[in-house]
Amino acid sequence: MPVNTTSAAAPRPLVFAGFPASSWAFALRVWLAMLLALYVGFWLELESPSSAALTVAVLALPTRGQGMEKAGYRLLATVIGVIASIAIAGLFSQTGGLLLVVLGIWVGLCTYVAGLLDGNRAYAAALCCITVALIAVEQIDTPLQVFPTGVARGAAIGIGVLAVALVNEVLAAPSYHPVLASRIEVLHRRVTDLARDAERGETPSAAVGAGLLYDIAAVRPEIASLTTESSIGTARTAAARSALVDLVSALSLGRMLAALPAASALAPEAAGLVAISRSWLRAEIGRNNAQVRGSLDALREGTSPYRAWRAPLYRSRRIAAETGARAAISFTLIAIVFVLTGWPTTELCLSLVAVIIGLGSTSPSPRNFTMVAVMATPIACVLAGILKYLVFNGVSEFQLLAIGLAPVVIGLALLITLPSPMLSSIGRLVLVFTLVVLAPTNPQSYDPEVFLVTSLFVCLSSVLVFAAQQLLPPLSGDRRVRLLLGEARRELSRADGGRARHLAPEEAAFRDAARIEQILTANGPSAIDDRMAGTAMRCFDQAAALRRCRAELDRVGQGPLAVAAQAAREALTRRNSGVILAAAEALHQSAARSDLSASAAIAALIAASVAFAPSQSPADSSQGRRS
Repeated sequence: MPVNTTSAAAPRPLVFAGFPASSWAFALRVWLAMLLALYVGFWLELESPSSAALTVAVLALPTRGQGMEKAGYRLLATVIGVIASIAIAGLFSQTGGLLLVVLGIWVGLCTYVAGLLDGNRAYAAALCCITVALIAVEQIDTPLQVFPTGVARGAAIGIGVLAVALVNEVLAAPSYHPVLASRIEVLHRRVTDLARDAERGETPSAAVGAGLLYDIAAVRPEIASLTTESSIGTARTAAARSALVDLVSALSLGRMLAALPAASALAPEAAGLVAISRSWLRAEIGRNNAQVRGSLDALREGTSPYRAWRAPLYRSRRIAAETGARAAISFTLIAIVFVLTGWPTTELCLSLVAVIIGLGSTSPSPRNFTMVAVMATPIACVLAGILKYLVFNGVSEFQLLAIGLAPVVIGLALLITLPSPMLSSIGRLVLVFTLVVLAPTNPQSYDPEVFLVTSLFVCLSSVLVFAAQQLLPPLSGDRRVRLLLGEARRELSRADGGRARHLAPEEAAFRDAARIEQILTANGPSAIDDRMAGTAMRCFDQAAALRRCRAELDRVGQGPLAVAAQAAREALTRRNSGVILAAAEALHQSAARSDLSASAAIAALIAASVAFAPSQSPADSSQGRRS
């Protein structure tokens, strides 16, 4: 039957005041969870009930799984941070300036670990630094209070986590796996279109390929939240991970197919080998596409995929080390400034300095994050002042506190849901810093002197971090790109494949895609140029072809084809297109004499010979179409 396009169209979401109903539901959940956390904190007479509200603000994420995953890492990082605070305070509390140096080293170490991770795991590493700052730094003159302060903070965070979990469950916060399945399906269509173009002999530009790899690898940090979403979350996580790995594999195979020369331009012997390669690549692309569809079905149904791939993250230890060293030096310099000025009660400012440095380490651009913090802190101070002295104005009833917080919390939560990363970041930081300055207590304090000093130090902390970054700038995007490309070239030059030698070819290709994602993140995907994209994709194509060759040669390397397979391996080490092509021809003849099939190995060798041919590089951005 013909389908009525009007009736089949998806219903338009309800919109109120410019925000969809889902955003309003999210903002309402954040407000209710914050009130619940504050109420329980007041009822239990916690030392700092505002920490429970801050936990709600930090865990303000639109889906149930995302919030619970972050909550788990927040609890783990708090435990590690409390233990580190006790150890640091116990060993160095009477050492004067040495304590600040040790704290700076801890900040640098946490920043280094955060640079090796992604998603909420990187946030957990940064939170280890933040927890030490909020406990050991604020109790720097009273080390005996470190343990009770750590216990109180842990209790407040636990209450905040339980409040978020309860409200999300009662109000039926949406699951994330349908959104993730839709995103992967869109990516699959794009990869399929690329393979279809390859069938027609159209080579996509390097920028198009790099952009697609960026979009695929950028999904990786989000799939971990599926584990905490439901009892079948582990299976869904494995399915989503396998789908991403197969997408990268299909993209790599599609680029190999597009790069093969036309048979009419080749000698008869070479044309036969290219035909073998083209046939094998088509079959492999079809198999990968089928695996992606199977993984998507498993993701939706909550079952395990047919093949569970790992999706390894590329880790640049050089970049992480330089970032950690700069963070440690910046924190130490700011601490020295406070020591030289002799200002009293600067613990809050120094602890917030560590907070900004730690959270900035999880951002692609720490300097941009600090600039957002510089804008957010004065806004937060103004909002906190309006709430404290104009809205509350001396009241202490919890009902009035709940009503007064509603416009600010709901408004900022709506801002968090905006698609603009800048506005969303400002909304989250303003919400967090507003609670820091307001510091709801029972009874509420209305001392104007304390409020002004707190506001001054909150604003000063972001300004000092920004000044330190001007004196000792973070790694620039261009330097990050140069380091990542240099590491890619060095790995490609190694005969053993470098750190990816223990991975399957598909998994190693995803690791390379994660590196390309980091290259594009360094300056933003829109800032990629043809030369950078060409270099990155050329390394990606060559590494993928080499790994395919090694895997296929290992399968035929026993028996009558052992000598030819070993000669092919030696040819691969020379990285010469003509030598690799000759090795493929020799393997083909040896297989024909032995009446054995080596089509997969021959096809992979042909793809490698094309990848190492400069004039026919698929990464050449000056040739190929743009889309």
